[in-house]
Amino acid sequence: MTDPDFTIEQLGDCRFPSPMNCGRFTGDQERLLYHSRFEEIRPSIEAGVEPPAMELAGPRERIFFDPAQTACGIVTCGGLCPGINDVIRSIVLSLHHHYGVKRILGFRYGYEGLVTRYGHNPVSLTPELVNRIGELGGTFLGSSRGHQEPAEMVDTLEELGIGILFAIGGDGTLKGAAMIAAEAKRRGVTLCVIGIPKTIDNDISFIQNTFGFETAVSEAQRSTYAAHTEATGARNGIGLVKLMGRDSGFIAAFTTLADSQVNYCLIPEAPFTLDGLLRSLEERLQQRGHAVIVVAEGAGQELLAASGEQDASGNIKLGDIGIFLRDAIKEHFNRTTQEINLKYIDPSYIIRSQPANVHDAAFCLLLGHNAVHAGMTGRSNMVVGFWNHQFVHVPISLATSERKKIDPDGWLWNSVIASTGQPRKIV
Repeated sequence: MTDPDFTIEQLGDCRFPSPMNCGRFTGDQERLLYHSRFEEIRPSIEAGVEPPAMELAGPRERIFFDPAQTACGIVTCGGLCPGINDVIRSIVLSLHHHYGVKRILGFRYGYEGLVTRYGHNPVSLTPELVNRIGELGGTFLGSSRGHQEPAEMVDTLEELGIGILFAIGGDGTLKGAAMIAAEAKRRGVTLCVIGIPKTIDNDISFIQNTFGFETAVSEAQRSTYAAHTEATGARNGIGLVKLMGRDSGFIAAFTTLADSQVNYCLIPEAPFTLDGLLRSLEERLQQRGHAVIVVAEGAGQELLAASGEQDASGNIKLGDIGIFLRDAIKEHFNRTTQEINLKYIDPSYIIRSQPANVHDAAFCLLLGHNAVHAGMTGRSNMVVGFWNHQFVHVPISLATSERKKIDPDGWLWNSVIASTGQPRKIV
C-alpha cells in the first residue's frame, strides 16, 4: 500500500514577522508520525526512508500575509452540527486579536453566499458581533447544500479582495473548497483556502475527531436512556432509537458504549438480515423481557427499496431504516401473537441543533485558532485536522479520498459486541 502524501500547498515565502506574542512558535519541520505502532513504521525504517508524517499545526514566526492589508472570509455549508458557531467565533477572535486583521466577512447560506446572483450580502464579522454566538446551536451564517460553480465563487472573492477563505463543512464542502483553491491557482489569484472539517458522523479520513461528535453522543445517550426506561417499564418492551450515520456508525457505536443498556447496535459497516435480527430479538425477549436497539441511519439499506434519488449535495437519498424496522418488528410479533410494546425514537434534529458541550467548545476554539495560523502563513487546499491527539495539517485530497468507517474486525466494534452481547453476525 502506498504511503499517503501529506505535503501541504503554500502560496509563497513568508516575509512578514508574526505579530503574535504566543511564547512558542511551531517550526515548519515539526511533524507527527501518521502511524502510531512500531510494526507499522518498521518497513520504512528497514528501507531507510522516512515514515509518513503530518505537518504540525500552530503559529509560525513568519507569515505570508500582511495583516493590515488582508481580508478574510468565512463560509459554513452542509447540515447543522454542534459547534459551528464556536468555530466562527474562534476564527474571528484569532484574526482580530492575534493578527490584527480588521476586515472579516461572513458569507450567508453556504456557497450560495459566494455567488452574487443569489443576493446574499456578506456580513461584516467583528469580535462584538460574534461574542455570544457560541451559546447558540446551528450556524450564525446560515447554510445550504448543492454545487456552485468555482469560477463564480472566485469571481466574488477576487472582487471583495479576500485573501483567505475559511470553509467549515464536511466532505462535499471540502471538495468544493479544493475546487475554489484550484480555480484561484489557475487564474493566479492570491487566495488560500483552509477547511475546518465538520461532520457530526466523524467520518472524514485522516481526521481522528471532528467537532460536534462528542456533543452528539452525549445528546444521543439521552435517547437511549429514554428507550431503556420505556422498554423496562412494559412487558416485552422494545426501545428502538435511530441515530445519525449515513456511511459510518461512529455515533451509534459510541452511544452504545456510553449506555451499556443497549442490546443491539446496527451500523452500515456490519450488515445484518431482518430474519436474523427478529430471531435474536425473540430470544432476547424470552430471556430478559425487554430490548433496546440502536440503528444508524445508513444501516440495513440493502433491506430497503432504493429510490436512486440524490439530495442537493449529490448523496443518494437513504431509505428510512428506523421506520422500516419499527413496522417490521411489529408485523413479525403480530404474526407470532406475542404481545410487544415498542417505542420508536428519532432524535436526529434535536441532536444536531444543540450548542457544543464544554469539551467540543474548547476543541472548536483550538481548531479555529489553528486554521487562522495556517491561513496567515499562506497554506492552502488543506484542512486543520486532529490526529493522535495533536492538531495537524491534512491535504483536502486525502481528507476527501474516502469516508472513514468502523473496522468490523477492529477494537471499537469488538468493544460494542462485548457491551451489547449481540451476535457477532446477525444473519
